[in-house]
Amino acid sequence: MNNPLTKTAWSPYLVGAAIGVLSWFAFATADHPLGITSAFENTAALAGQAVAPSLEETHPYYVEKAKEGESPKIGWEWTLVLGVFVGALLSSLLSGDRTNLKVPPLWRSRFGGGTAKRFVAAFLGGAVMMFGARLAQGCTSGHGISGTLQLAASSWLFVAAMFAAAVATAYLLYGKEGATNV
Repeated sequence: MNNPLTKTAWSPYLVGAAIGVLSWFAFATADHPLGITSAFENTAALAGQAVAPSLEETHPYYVEKAKEGESPKIGWEWTLVLGVFVGALLSSLLSGDRTNLKVPPLWRSRFGGGTAKRFVAAFLGGAVMMFGARLAQGCTSGHGISGTLQLAASSWLFVAAMFAAAVATAYLLYGKEGATNV
């Protein structure tokens, strides 16, 4: 039998079922849905408290969190962030799918081979995505996995909007000819 850890791709049905079981485990042990952006939100809030402690009593963010009984803290969500990073690294190493490619061919065909523009665009895209996730009060894992598993209407709306935005963004960045370079 082949070692599944050395495969470059797994069945999406198997992975979907495993994520569902992981979500059950998260609810059973932490009574909390899966989500990653809360870790970054809490870390930024703690940094804000360290720089300006007086904001904790006056800033609407901190006041609202205190009312909800959810003061910013470093919690178990950071283990999920680290687990995603370490898991992706191990997967790429074990499967032999790791590459030193810094500019993918599709990006190169549209914007050139410069790494600076690629890294700036990736950083800005991540920042916009993080802002949107916090605005929506959940990220792709929070809404897309945990929320849809709970049949939350807001999560299903989020997922539809996310896919629509992703398709529109890909079309804006790469145009019709982008499909021929994939």
